[in-house]
Amino acid sequence: MKQLEEDLKYIKDKTIDMWGLVSSQVDNTRIALLEFDKPLANEVSAKEKRVDGFELKIDEACETFLALQNPFAADLRMVIAILKINYNLERIGDFANAISLLIEDLDEPVDEEIIARLRITEMFHTCSLMMRDASNAFIKEDGKLARSVFKMDKELNTINKNAVETICELIKEKPEKTRVLVEILSVVRRLERVGDHLTNIVEEIIFSLEAKKLTHAKFKKKISE
Repeated sequence: MKQLEEDLKYIKDKTIDMWGLVSSQVDNTRIALLEFDKPLANEVSAKEKRVDGFELKIDEACETFLALQNPFAADLRMVIAILKINYNLERIGDFANAISLLIEDLDEPVDEEIIARLRITEMFHTCSLMMRDASNAFIKEDGKLARSVFKMDKELNTINKNAVETICELIKEKPEKTRVLVEILSVVRRLERVGDHLTNIVEEIIFSLEAKKLTHAKFKKKISE
């Protein structure tokens, strides 16, 4: 039992470490975009391999744990959940990297008006809060805190839904900015997807704690209201 507990703690600790790295990737991407900091964007891209390395290490640790420890009940649910959390964290890292590559290709800073009207700063802030609360829910094994993430995701969905109309208005007003506007729309889309992956993560946290799968859309909607 002692070895099982030690192995499970190792897996959890590595997941928390990966969480911290991915969170910093998202935060640095925000700074790089808002401050037009290309060296910082390049740093995000360079650290993408570290994110991938974490994913492989955690996957291998989980597979070894399942093969050697033959866990059951809560421990089994936790490891299965971590495997899926690990995948979703890696995907969030991919989105941060994609945005950083876009920043590296920009010729000039994005107008503050464009950032404001597309509510990109709000999206980054919401993503950071979701990352924080999901991480704390995982560490503290807090199902109630995990559920709070669903409400924040609704904000991202609303902003994303209105983005196309806003982009069309901006293109009419600033036709010379069409290229950058199309590229910035992809930032909105990716941040919305970050939110989706974070809701996937908290679903897995709730599953690990309560043996309850929140896969039914109406059930998830009820929780978020």
